[in-house]
Amino acid sequence: MYLSMTDGVTSFQTDTKGSVEAIQKMTEIVGKINDISATIAGAVEEQTATTSEISRSVGDAAKGTGQIVENMTGVAEAAQNTSQGAGETQKSSSQLGELAAALKELVSSFKY
Repeated sequence: MYLSMTDGVTSFQTDTKGSVEAIQKMTEIVGKINDISATIAGAVEEQTATTSEISRSVGDAAKGTGQIVENMTGVAEAAQNTSQGAGETQKSSSQLGELAAALKELVSSFKY
């Protein structure tokens, strides 16, 4: 009976040692998983920051595009006004030419 009790204790110690080794391996694996999770979390955080920066840049670009459209509209209106002014100037020049011709005719009728 003494021998079988010793064998039982030895077997229990062997099993306990195996369990401790298995728990140590599981602890290592959990540590590696934790490291990988931390790396993924860092990458996700960087991706979020990059996405936010891209979003801000797109917003700035859209705002700039809106300002360009406003400026182009202003240039188009100025060009239209200039064109109208040129047409009015041409009309006035034509009228002035007619008046000059009429004045020349009147002046030529005077004898001196």
